[in-house]
Order: sequence, then C-alpha cells, then structure tokens
Amino acid sequence: MMTTNRPIEDWGKLLGDVATATAILDRFLHHSEIITITGKSYRLHSRREDSKPAKAPPGSDAEQQSGLPNKD
Repeated sequence: MMTTNRPIEDWGKLLGDVATATAILDRFLHHSEIITITGKSYRLHSRREDSKPAKAPPGSDAEQQSGLPNKD
C-alpha cells in the first residue's frame, strides 16, 4: 500500500524528471487500484478552529501561489 497527497500529474515536477516519474508510476500502478479519498482529514478532527493553517512546503505550488518571494 502506498499513499500520497500529491496527484499523479505532479510527480514529474516533484522528482525533477518526467521520464523517471513515468517509469516509477508505471511499475507502481501496473497491477494496482487507485482509491481517491475526498473530504476533511480525520487526522485534523481535533485541531482547534482558531489555529493558523500550516505553511506550504518549500517549492510547492501553494507556496508559489501565496505571492511570497522564493528563497532560491
């Protein structure tokens, strides 16, 4: 079993090499079934409503869309 919070389409960008990501995914997905889970995270069910949201990891799309300058 493997889990990820990133869509399959993003793996090429995340690994920095689309061909490598395609080969890895081909082997992972050959005899697998993809189950997409939507909705609120159970992991966060006890999180306080007034707490601040987590920051996006460096280099992620969410960080780039935030309008903050990149540190690269």
